Amino acid sequence: MSFSVVCEFWIALYISQILGNVMDIFRRMSAGEALNSAVWGLRWQVRVSILLVCVLSAVNGQIRYSVPEEMRKGLFVGDVAKDLGLDVKRLISGRARLVIDGNNQYVELNQNKGHLVVKERIDREKLCGQKSPCSFSLEMILESPLELYSITIEIEDINDNAPVFSKKDIHLEIGESSPIGTVFLLDGAADPDVGMNSLQSYTVKPTDHFVLKQHSRADGSKYAEMVLQSGLDREKQSEHSLILTAADGGDPQRSGTVKIHITVLDANDNAPVFTESLYKVTVVENALGSTVVAQVSAIDADQGYNGNVTYSFTHMEDGTPPLFHIDPHTGEIKVTGHLDYETVQNYEMNLQAKDPWGLTGASKLVIEILDVNDNSPIITMTSFSGKIPEDSIPGTVVALISVQDVDAGQNGQVRLRVDENLPFKIKTSLRNYYTLVTEKSLDREKVSRYNITLTATDEGLPPLSSMKTVVLDISDVNDNAPAFSQSVYSTHVVENNSPGVSVLAIQATDPDRGQNSRISYYLIDSELNGNPISTYFSINSEKGVIHSVRSLDYEQVKEFKILIKAQDGGSPPLSSNTTVLIYVQDQNDNAPQVLYPVQTSSSLVAEMVPRSADAGYLVTKVVAVDVDSGQNAWLSYKLQKATDRALFEVGLQNGEIRTIRQVNDKDAVKQRLTVVVEDNGQPSRSATVNVNVAVADSFPEVLSEFTDFTHDKEYNDNLTLYLVLALAVVSFLFITCLVVIISVKIYRWRQSRILYHSNLPVIPYYPPRYADTLGTGTLQHVYNYEVCRTTDSRKSDCQFARPCSQNVLIMDPSSTGTMQRMQSEQNILDEPDSPIEVRLFAV
Repeated sequence: MSFSVVCEFWIALYISQILGNVMDIFRRMSAGEALNSAVWGLRWQVRVSILLVCVLSAVNGQIRYSVPEEMRKGLFVGDVAKDLGLDVKRLISGRARLVIDGNNQYVELNQNKGHLVVKERIDREKLCGQKSPCSFSLEMILESPLELYSITIEIEDINDNAPVFSKKDIHLEIGESSPIGTVFLLDGAADPDVGMNSLQSYTVKPTDHFVLKQHSRADGSKYAEMVLQSGLDREKQSEHSLILTAADGGDPQRSGTVKIHITVLDANDNAPVFTESLYKVTVVENALGSTVVAQVSAIDADQGYNGNVTYSFTHMEDGTPPLFHIDPHTGEIKVTGHLDYETVQNYEMNLQAKDPWGLTGASKLVIEILDVNDNSPIITMTSFSGKIPEDSIPGTVVALISVQDVDAGQNGQVRLRVDENLPFKIKTSLRNYYTLVTEKSLDREKVSRYNITLTATDEGLPPLSSMKTVVLDISDVNDNAPAFSQSVYSTHVVENNSPGVSVLAIQATDPDRGQNSRISYYLIDSELNGNPISTYFSINSEKGVIHSVRSLDYEQVKEFKILIKAQDGGSPPLSSNTTVLIYVQDQNDNAPQVLYPVQTSSSLVAEMVPRSADAGYLVTKVVAVDVDSGQNAWLSYKLQKATDRALFEVGLQNGEIRTIRQVNDKDAVKQRLTVVVEDNGQPSRSATVNVNVAVADSFPEVLSEFTDFTHDKEYNDNLTLYLVLALAVVSFLFITCLVVIISVKIYRWRQSRILYHSNLPVIPYYPPRYADTLGTGTLQHVYNYEVCRTTDSRKSDCQFARPCSQNVLIMDPSSTGTMQRMQSEQNILDEPDSPIEVRLFAV
């Protein structure tokens, strides 16, 4: 019956007694009797019950089984799952396994059933020898969470060995004068079984002269002495033959026999006697060979030859290597073999002193082996996976470690430690078990592998230690985002590039490993001028190379600002962004554009120069622009062709056309200049503009000369169509204007009639700045106006038009010389030599 069953029995017994006491208390309360003794007894029983419950809970993690030796492989030992209260699924999910000390795996665990079965044949005599009871312990380990259960298996002895004598025959020499009661010590038989299956009795036949006496030693072993019960007479019978039988107590009983040959010697009256009936000595287990353990002596009262004594050991097992040797003449006992306290702690041997005539004396020698610290601790990694994720929290179990030291006492007390520089520590667990746990947070990017050295040291003098180094790999988790070397990248790209050209290669780094460090690059889409940025650039997701999707134009966009995201392949993925500035470099891909003078196909523009103009007179200014930038937009002006090169020049930088000399009457009225505007690019680009100049003081002179200009125009094939359309439009506009004018005139006439009959005063109106203030004969501001005169001053009307900024003469090339409308405008310029330009419209 197990200890837990006993505890449960006593708990039930005490609970029943507690209930009885409670009923007795209620009975006494109803009878009005004293309650002190009953209450005290109830308290005592409750305390004892609580103690038994605590003891029972403490042993719930331990079970014990008993099995006979020599069981076949696969036979049932015990239901571990049922006895521990575990589900079979827990054994499978927890990867249940057995940890057995030693090299022999006698039992194994059937996870599917939770049964403990025999794995290999168990020989109790080989496992424990004479030790009884014979048992071995093992542990069952479950993971996730970690659980440890202790299991003890007791091996029951069966009677599988018969007593065996070390010798086939025993030869005794007994003097005929040996007195009755003389004791002869016989060699004992050996039976490796224990208990009732071991040697129990000796018998000898026949019993004419001798009787057998049986004795037991302190260790329970038995030996026999043969006692002479009747005198021997060598003359009647010089030799005797006996059969000694040793029997065990097993069922069925086993026995062994040996023959005793007795030779009767002539008279020897005194037997040797040891000085002590029991010798006790101690020796350390690491004693060297030939070390003297003890010296025994025996005294024989006989003299001469009959008093010589020889010493020997008896009851020595055959086949066992001798560990001690006794000198047959001096009685000195020495060590001859290797002593091991962990194997045998003491030796008990029988001593015999024998004279030449066969008389013997007996004594005992007990040798106690003293333990020394001669065994280093043994470190065993019971559970160790070899790797742990870097995000493990402090206190995570890394390994389960078993440390064993077979020495006894202080020599077997062990301390386990780990290097203090490592982020790990040792925690004690159950019997001789330790757990290695993390003490700090781990970072694979700093340390990816730890060489952990475990040192186990016992408490012996001097202490012995052993070390074991294990390698722990830190597995990666995605805890680092990709990082760019720069927060902002910048590069330059020449405009008009080929589509697909590489612009810039960027790279991010991720200290993680494997898939967690695999970086992909993405273009964060945004808009530029209403277009997605992806229509301008793309990025290689693996290499981070930015390509231009299409040709870039500096004149449209001079700078691009794009965002790039680097994302790793972890789960969940981590990312970071960077900014890339792409500056477009200008190329000289645009020719200069002339803004003034405007070249039209429907009319000719002529700049008017008076014949009184002096040298340096500003005729006009060629205005041009270049949409390029930098030196590609630096413009220079050159006079390419001119009617009279000696009369005009062009400013190289400002494009101003001035007279070189004073104009005279011999100069032609009609002057034509061709000006080339050229930029400073490589290669340079240019534009050409024609400037018509009229050298005259009056409009009629200009008109008569410039009518010839119209003949230079090329007529196209659709001119007739254009003329018909123009005539229709002009006719429509003329009729519309005529209707509007008549309507306005009628409206004003009606208004004037109303004013004529009114009494309102008439205030004359004068245009501002009518007076001549500069003495040049012209007004400071000139207005275009129309005057309508009537006989009645109150019906007069004056309309003013806004002044123009230039004086330009414009002639329609299709005119026939008849001027239908002329508009004259004049401005007073700030500079005294500013030209007066007149525009002449001819239809």
